[in-house]
Parts: sequence; structure tokens; C-alpha cells
Amino acid sequence: MDQTRFLAGEILLAMPGIGDRRFDHAVIAMCTHDEEGAMGVGIGDTIDGLGLHALLKQLDIEPGEAPDAPIHLGGPVETRRGFVLHDDSWSGQDTIDVAGKWALSGSIDVLRAIAAGSGPSRYLIALGYAGWEAGQLESELSRHGWMNVAGDGALLFDVPTATRWRGGFERAGIDPRLLALGAGTA
Repeated sequence: MDQTRFLAGEILLAMPGIGDRRFDHAVIAMCTHDEEGAMGVGIGDTIDGLGLHALLKQLDIEPGEAPDAPIHLGGPVETRRGFVLHDDSWSGQDTIDVAGKWALSGSIDVLRAIAAGSGPSRYLIALGYAGWEAGQLESELSRHGWMNVAGDGALLFDVPTATRWRGGFERAGIDPRLLALGAGTA
């Protein structure tokens, strides 16, 4: 089997100089990846000026006891659509398990549960996602624009957003300061 396939449950890190500003220092939690394509949620950047309480207010949901968490820029696709990456302590009608490592929910029910204090204990909220057509991600991985590392709840929920990109490389034993923007010729 091609090792670049089926990356659900892993984290993609954009290499320096990837050539697409939308993915500069991107950290993407891969949620699905199969022969039909791939989908992930960006977890490496937050949306300035938007927190959970403001988002809940826009949806007419009282924040209750929910802390005012930052909202992540999930990706360049459908940036008005929300996703919640969370642990398996909560499950709703549309919740999907991501390789036994975390879960993904996209309905408003998870936000209502979080506000009511009955939602997942660990979560991360994002607007938008990153998507690839069949074979597109494999092609990008072969050009060395991305690196995949093992995904786990600690990298998603415990590592601060500002250090998640560096932390992903360090977990793989790579000092990101030593990454080159290009390759030489012989």
C-alpha cells in the first residue's frame, strides 16, 4: 500500500515555502482520507477577534459556563461552516470517529452541548476545512510540501495553537529551524 494514503487521524504540517500562502505553517488534523479524497481541519491558526462566546451569540445560544475559547481557521473551504474536533466523551447524530484518536462533529448540537456543560470535555472549534480531490493530496505529498506526523489528543488539545506547528515537527524529532525552503542540484 502507498504510505501516503489513508492519513485519517494524523496531522499534516506544511513545509516552509509550500508555495500557497493559505497553508503557510499550516497544521491540519486529517479527518478523512480514502480513494475518493481527503478532508482535514486547520488547527494551526485562530481567527482574530472571534471567540466561542461571540460565535454562540451569532447562533442564539447562551454560552452558559463554556469558556470563551478561540475559533480556529479550519481551512480555505466553506469558511462559514463550523466543525468541532473533540474527544470521545460526547457523540451526536453526525459525529464521526477519526481513527480512534478523536471525533469530528459538524452540527449545531455539539455547540449547544458545550454551552450547556454536557458536551465533550476536550474540544477545538474551527470554521472551514481543507479538502483534496482523489489523488490530489498524494500528489502534493510526493512534492514534499507536507509532512505527516502521528496525531493524538495531546497535540490537538494540549499544545497551544501558536506552538502547534513547531511542536508537531519536534514530536517527529525534527528541528523546524533546520528545514530548507528548497533543494540544491548536483
